[in-house]
Amino acid sequence: MHVFFDSSAFIKRYVSETGTDAVLAWCDKATEISLSAIVLPEIISAFCRLHREARITDTQYRQLKSLLLADIEDAAICDLSPAVLGQAVSSLETSVLRGMDAIHIGSAVVLKADVFISSDKHQLEAATRAGLKTEAV
Repeated sequence: MHVFFDSSAFIKRYVSETGTDAVLAWCDKATEISLSAIVLPEIISAFCRLHREARITDTQYRQLKSLLLADIEDAAICDLSPAVLGQAVSSLETSVLRGMDAIHIGSAVVLKADVFISSDKHQLEAATRAGLKTEAV
């Protein structure tokens, strides 16, 4: 099964919170994990925020970053192609979304993901409008 994770969902693989168990289960079920190219800076940004807020140590930050970098080596990463951007614009025109959320949707559509995983209700609604099967975590 080809599973696409947006950043709000994929970070749950590294930071324990509501939905972590579901994300780990989807990772186990997936035959292919897909991500948008923007997932790396978005998740590293979250790790940096946790570090600045002293919620994780220097060592934990480095470990989380290493795990993420190792995981994305095995994932299908979708670049910001004209097709992705076109789909993102279409989603922005039909839904109330942030720009980066629309890029995740555009990426999943272009990659023809079997399921789109997110923890953002508005993004899930927009992904459904774009023809994606969705799952909330």
